[in-house]
Amino acid sequence: MTLYHFTGIKGSGMSPLAQILFDAGEQVQGSDVETYYFTEQPLRDRNITIKPFDENNIKPGMTVIAGNAFPDDHPELVRARELGVEVIRYHKFLGEYIGKYTSIAITGAHGKTSTTGLMSHVIGGYMPTSFLIGDGTGAGKKDASYFVMEACEYRRHFLAYHPDYAVMTNIDFDHPDYFKNIEDVYNAFEELALQVKKAIIACGDDEHLQRIQANVPVVYYGFGAENDFAARNIVKTTEGTEFEVYVRNESYHKFFIPLYGDHAVLNALAVISLCHYEGVPAELVQERLNTYGGVKRRFTETRIGNNVLVDDYAHHPTEISATLQAARQKYPDREIVAVFQPHTFSRTQAFLQNFADSLSKADAVYLCDIFGSAREQAGELTIDDLAALIEGSVILRTDAIDVLQKHKDAAFLFMGAGDVHKFQNAFEQLLQG
Repeated sequence: MTLYHFTGIKGSGMSPLAQILFDAGEQVQGSDVETYYFTEQPLRDRNITIKPFDENNIKPGMTVIAGNAFPDDHPELVRARELGVEVIRYHKFLGEYIGKYTSIAITGAHGKTSTTGLMSHVIGGYMPTSFLIGDGTGAGKKDASYFVMEACEYRRHFLAYHPDYAVMTNIDFDHPDYFKNIEDVYNAFEELALQVKKAIIACGDDEHLQRIQANVPVVYYGFGAENDFAARNIVKTTEGTEFEVYVRNESYHKFFIPLYGDHAVLNALAVISLCHYEGVPAELVQERLNTYGGVKRRFTETRIGNNVLVDDYAHHPTEISATLQAARQKYPDREIVAVFQPHTFSRTQAFLQNFADSLSKADAVYLCDIFGSAREQAGELTIDDLAALIEGSVILRTDAIDVLQKHKDAAFLFMGAGDVHKFQNAFEQLLQG
């Protein structure tokens, strides 16, 4: 039996892929930095071996799956080539692997992870489903009919995939270290659209997705009445959101989701649209929506005393606005306190004013130092540049976390794609005394 070695096994896509192969009965191990990441817990729960990076991890006969964050001159990959060991990049391996299933690729600038989680949960109640979610969660079912996966546009990695279905949530400018402008992003999605085999489910409220050309049907969903699947008569409460779905202007079914914000309605509509296309009964869809528990780091709530702490991956101005809107719906009587850690210097630079505008919708704003990435450790600007654009904002340090205690009975939103959790952990320890 082949031993699969994952170089960078804690990656948000690598970890779930390792879980899927392990669940399918394969031999799996991996290596990474020793810093703890939330993506590694499901690996440890399965007793999958995680080693520190070391060229001596590579042995003849294994197959190395390489994370996209690690260049070809990484010591493990160099050793693999010296030994004649097969090295295959994560996205290329996944692109070949999904060929055995009815594959559903979820892509978009925002909402990928939440929609992938919701899709896999709902369709998994209809047929056995394997899934790969960008929150580090994966599961392989030996008798799976469907494979639901998150497909990232960064560096056009998703062009390794030729899925049966593609769900496109939106197109927005992000990853300024790679994409030149919004048109460059659009062109990447257009290339993917031409590789889809059965149908594309796309948000018709998105002006860029309205232009998508494909060789398969494009089914549109959204709030606008012109969409194939439209949400109407929306009722928002502190318990969740109710809405009626119209299919080509005819009433189809009323749905309830235990989720908050307009973006959650759109994510659910994407799932409902694909399920309708695949013949999944509306009653089953609603049953599964009722039991959906969310994905990691997407509006994950912790209550300590009368304080609400929310952990969220929002790291783009559009996502911050969506998270704040959801918080206003769920906690209408609480002060909303934003604690934000920017992720990468290039993104912070490109969206500096947009970040200021979106964060200013909170009642109070605390900012943490910019988190670099494996690719980008430093930049020309600092957190002070963002703070200068947000009136009343405060720069937060973990050793001075008690400044948050002046907000009584508030909802604290800890947002970012880096290690903002260390600020939440420090605050939790303080509250628990």
